[in-house]
Amino acid sequence: MTGAPPRTNSVLTMLASQTPSIPDGAHVMTATVELPPGDAGTPPHRHSGPVFGYMLEGEMVFELEGGPERVIKAGEAFWEPGGEVIHYQAANHLADRWSRFVVVMICAPGQEMLTFVSPEELAGRRR
Repeated sequence: MTGAPPRTNSVLTMLASQTPSIPDGAHVMTATVELPPGDAGTPPHRHSGPVFGYMLEGEMVFELEGGPERVIKAGEAFWEPGGEVIHYQAANHLADRWSRFVVVMICAPGQEMLTFVSPEELAGRRR
């Protein structure tokens, strides 16, 4: 196609930008996560590769190893690097409504996307 691009009313809003390391043979998964009111979310875990997310509705208490606990609200993006970093929390702290988010996860070749952290490792690494 040549010439000037067609006119459009589309709007692109940049939400987040990262430069992750993506190994050959990795695969990508996209999913939605729905947390009922007050749900603690997935127990402490790690991801084999980076995870990019966007909060669709509600709010989530989010905590990664080495960072502070924070609240992510609808319309905000988040990410985690994956690898050895422990994901401590992804909880819905709202008592009266569901929280929903979408994630794009890059899974390292030959590894599970999510592995739980043992109580022993958690005790040794937490703070």
